[in-house]
Amino acid sequence: MLSPCVLFSLPSSFPLFGEQKCRGVGTRSRGSQWRGAAAARPVLVRCGGGRRGEGNGRGMAMESTHEEVEELMNPKNTVGGGVEDTYGEDRATEDQLVTPWTVSVASGYSMLRDPRHNKGLAFTEKERDSHYLRGLLPPAVVSQELQEKKLMHNLRQYKVPLQRYMAMMDLQERNERLFYKLLIDNVEELLPVVYTPTVGEACQKYGSIFGRPQGLYVSLKEKGKILEVLRNWPERNIQVIVVTDGERILGLGDLGCQGMGIPVGKLSLYTALGGLRPSACLPVTIDVGTNNEQLLNDEFYIGLRQRRATGQEYADLLHEFMCAVKQNYGEKVLIQFEDFANHNAFDLLAKYSKTHLVFNDDIQGTASVVLAGLVAALNLVGGTLAEHTYLFLGAGEAGTGIAELIALEMSRQTSAPIEECRKKIWLVDSKGLIVSSRKESLQHFKKPWAHEHEPIKNLLGAVQAIKPTVLIGTSGVGRTFTKDVVEAMASFNKRPIILSLSNPTSQSECTAEEAYTWSKGRAIFASGSPFDPVEYEGKIFVPGQANNAYIFPGFGLGLVISGAIRVHDDMLLAASEALAQQVTQENFDKGLIYPPFTNIRKISAKIAANVAAKAYELGLASRLPRPENLVKYAESCMYSPHYRSYR
Repeated sequence: MLSPCVLFSLPSSFPLFGEQKCRGVGTRSRGSQWRGAAAARPVLVRCGGGRRGEGNGRGMAMESTHEEVEELMNPKNTVGGGVEDTYGEDRATEDQLVTPWTVSVASGYSMLRDPRHNKGLAFTEKERDSHYLRGLLPPAVVSQELQEKKLMHNLRQYKVPLQRYMAMMDLQERNERLFYKLLIDNVEELLPVVYTPTVGEACQKYGSIFGRPQGLYVSLKEKGKILEVLRNWPERNIQVIVVTDGERILGLGDLGCQGMGIPVGKLSLYTALGGLRPSACLPVTIDVGTNNEQLLNDEFYIGLRQRRATGQEYADLLHEFMCAVKQNYGEKVLIQFEDFANHNAFDLLAKYSKTHLVFNDDIQGTASVVLAGLVAALNLVGGTLAEHTYLFLGAGEAGTGIAELIALEMSRQTSAPIEECRKKIWLVDSKGLIVSSRKESLQHFKKPWAHEHEPIKNLLGAVQAIKPTVLIGTSGVGRTFTKDVVEAMASFNKRPIILSLSNPTSQSECTAEEAYTWSKGRAIFASGSPFDPVEYEGKIFVPGQANNAYIFPGFGLGLVISGAIRVHDDMLLAASEALAQQVTQENFDKGLIYPPFTNIRKISAKIAANVAAKAYELGLASRLPRPENLVKYAESCMYSPHYRSYR
């Protein structure tokens, strides 16, 4: 329950009254030194209840009488519209220095502009009286459900996906709870709007559509003071950070600083699908420059206009960031690496997995969701994981990450050495099939997949030679699963499993329609981006979506509720197992290997429970004692988007 608060930020020369003057109210700078006379002095006057953020070193909370408040609110003592322009702000020219200060009340006009507390027309008559909202809103009082109905009607009028994206981002900045209620209640319709594929276009045009910052930007300019930058973020209790350096955004390449759309979108899903509080989520973009010539020459580009920093300069900045995060937020904050290029992603994960709670969604999250789909698909094609043969197009983060997790699960099921299990998995990169004769020239993360075989230059040749039962695309190159390739898969498989995982839709290796048509309706198909149902010879096929959003929100929730201090591969296997168990016979009858997103919060709770149970089993959980029912505990910890009542 919240009550109105008054925040006064006063210039240093403003006379303080009575006891407050004796206390020496001011703001403390780094190193516990009081700032000089030119600094502003925030004063919090608390009326009734408290104010979030008290005691964070930014000011001092004081009980004050209504007479004292009235004195401070006297027009003679105000600026910008007051009777007297005491400090000359209205008369100042642009090149004159002015100390910024405000008088703001956590009720009335400013409350309507606070996205966390704003309810729009849903404020009740009583709330309008007690929070000084009379006259600031039209007379009608409506329910949150009616607001949701109106907004969904408005969103559906937009024909351009980017317009829907911008409308949703505007809503998030205006009314946080309504944004999440919309997203949770209409997840299948809005997920492609706030995340893939639309977020890809949003990142490409981020400089043009940028309105207000939604996360933290850490650039080379901040080297040496990243801890101070983190402390500029208003929230202190951060549980999850999603960070990118923008070098490999989806399948779109280097988008530099404009990659911020990815961490923002991911964390929206952490809240909507996994139930983490919005205030506990922090999006971060590390800006070390960009090699994208188009962006460097774009007058609207919002990042550093320089070539990407590499080598020691890059490593030092990332290390300072990782150390600052741990120092500021503690041991248990989850840091999710997102859309880093291959040459950095594997090194960062290997380096910091021993010292931090880190997770790479492109390597580990994608692997977990694909493994879940394959385990579920066994119900349709029969056999065990070890009895199938796998061929990947693409040997980067996603491809090698999926391959390794499949091999790990095979090894766990059969007790065979992981080296033996890897021999069932083949990878094709831009130079052809990865074979042992190429081993010396391969990057380190590709070497485990170099098996004995004659060199093959193209995918079709590899399919014909290896005869895989499962074909997985992680290449980031569209239309590479050609008609010849799909027909070849269908020629020696009764039900070929074809996973076209690259995002966004334009980069998908093949469409759902192509997979079903070319396989004569026999393919078990799933993709990274959504496709509409397909009709083939009178039968409707519903393509599944191997979307990381199935895994990472529940996975992160499991780490948080258990107080995990490290991520272990067994936790990823536990997440895959939980997801595969949620696919029903009704889903299988439609050819689906993933459950519908409409039930995603319950799915996330079960994934979180499985992950947390594994953390306790491995001795990596710090939240004790362990809850008796982890599923119910996970559900009880989830953020609710329903409006709160204000007294």
